[in-house]
Amino acid sequence: MSKYLKFKTPALDQALELASRFGLQNHGLSNLDRVYWNLPDAALYEEIVFRKEGAIANSGPVLVNTGKHTARAANDKFVVHEDSTADKIWWGVYNRPFASDKFNSLLTRVEAYCQGEELFVQDCYAGADEDYRIAVRIITEKAWHSLFARNMFLTTNDRDALAKFIPDFTIMSLPGFKLDPKIDGTRSETAIILNFAERIAIIANSLYGGEIKKAVFTILNFLLTFQNVLPMHCSANVGNNGDAALFFGLSGTGKTTLSADPLRKLIGDDEHGWSSTGIFNFEGGCYAKVIRLSAEHEPQIYATTRQYGTILENVVFDPVSRMIDLDDDTITENTRASYPIRFIPNAVPEGYVNAHPKDIIFLTCDASGVMPPIARLNPAQTQYHFISGYTSKIAGTEIGLGIEPVITFSACFGAPFMVRTPADYALMLKDRVLKHGSRCWLVNTGWVGGRFGVGKRISIRHTRNLLNAALSGALDSVAYRKDRLFGFEVPLTCPDVPQDVLEPATAWGNKDEYWRKYDALAARFIENFKLFESACSSEVINAGPKRLSQI
Repeated sequence: MSKYLKFKTPALDQALELASRFGLQNHGLSNLDRVYWNLPDAALYEEIVFRKEGAIANSGPVLVNTGKHTARAANDKFVVHEDSTADKIWWGVYNRPFASDKFNSLLTRVEAYCQGEELFVQDCYAGADEDYRIAVRIITEKAWHSLFARNMFLTTNDRDALAKFIPDFTIMSLPGFKLDPKIDGTRSETAIILNFAERIAIIANSLYGGEIKKAVFTILNFLLTFQNVLPMHCSANVGNNGDAALFFGLSGTGKTTLSADPLRKLIGDDEHGWSSTGIFNFEGGCYAKVIRLSAEHEPQIYATTRQYGTILENVVFDPVSRMIDLDDDTITENTRASYPIRFIPNAVPEGYVNAHPKDIIFLTCDASGVMPPIARLNPAQTQYHFISGYTSKIAGTEIGLGIEPVITFSACFGAPFMVRTPADYALMLKDRVLKHGSRCWLVNTGWVGGRFGVGKRISIRHTRNLLNAALSGALDSVAYRKDRLFGFEVPLTCPDVPQDVLEPATAWGNKDEYWRKYDALAARFIENFKLFESACSSEVINAGPKRLSQI
């Protein structure tokens, strides 16, 4: 902001106090105006308000608006095609190739763009397990993005460690820099471009904080596979007896809500690694969807929206009273809260457990209203459903989504962030499930009694009771039925859950229509899996559903 007029900002005198000796000139950035190094939360609050990047709401959270990008630009991610990535990337719509010479040209323009500008730097770490941790430097134009980095990643207050910090990977978030599709070969003026050879990523023309978070996740999804660590798009918690559980699912399916269980300790809400010794969180914070959040049903997450240090993205508030309204979706359905994981009272402070998951839950949001609320999977079915990643994209979580959920298949329950082929991740999962005897479940958090607009979303109370029964072992001793189309096992009874909830057909007025819809869903599974059959065994292929005409 001081490129043309010189202002003394609140943190100017402390801007270099926590600087690394490995300066920004090592990234090709020169002739900068000011660089603010590793500012703590309070200093960033002052800078955010001074620069009019956001406002402070009642009880202390920062409110920011991300402009036209209220969600991830999922189709605008690129990976530089070079020797280290040529035959190791799952090239396609989620990993579009970007030429090395084009990247070098782009980086030169970025370096020119930054001259005379003010930048913020946070030197952080990703990975709670120090054996697999990487040092990440986050360079941003916005002060609130610097606070976002502090919330989401692991930081240190050790001055000596910060002075000696050398990044393994650098991310530059430049919302003011626009690409030229004619020159750069991108789809639009917005792009997220990762260069694994140079260990640098550029996020251009997007204010959405989630792009920074998911760029780091994508980086780990590639690098850790070469260290025999399975990177996973899942939340994780652990019981008092060390019984860890993983919750896979896309945004809006309940990962954050269901893993924030007051009876269990939270390891993390979104991104984890499974190593030979246990489970560890990639992050130091949470990034929760908060639209229509309830103090009754999600008390722990709700409390963070009234807390100093939390960043609220695109949440509506009264500028006079400074009171927020979590029910208002005027800006977007994808309202978000970013906060340190320590804000959750029963979080695991170390971010890792030396235990392997006893239970693995695949959360599917079935917008067609035909899937059972819970089903038990055998190992082959586990691979099949992991690769399929059936769910529905919820309004606002990606650019272009409307109000109605969109039925989709997202491989590994996180296809936009997977850089190796789904079969690679599925094989790693299978090996671990078999070795450690993990129980695997498919849980439907979507609609019952009809599709979206006809039926209703399943009660979160019922879902929690089903999960409690699964995790406690209460479902081990009940009778099961074999699903007619998918072949997985569905419990006939569950404590504190009405029996008719376990049989979705009973909620449909027209049973013939139910079976037509269920058969149509099976057909979509079969058609989607054709994309992956060449890399799968016949056992996994045969673990998929059968059409009514085949029975």
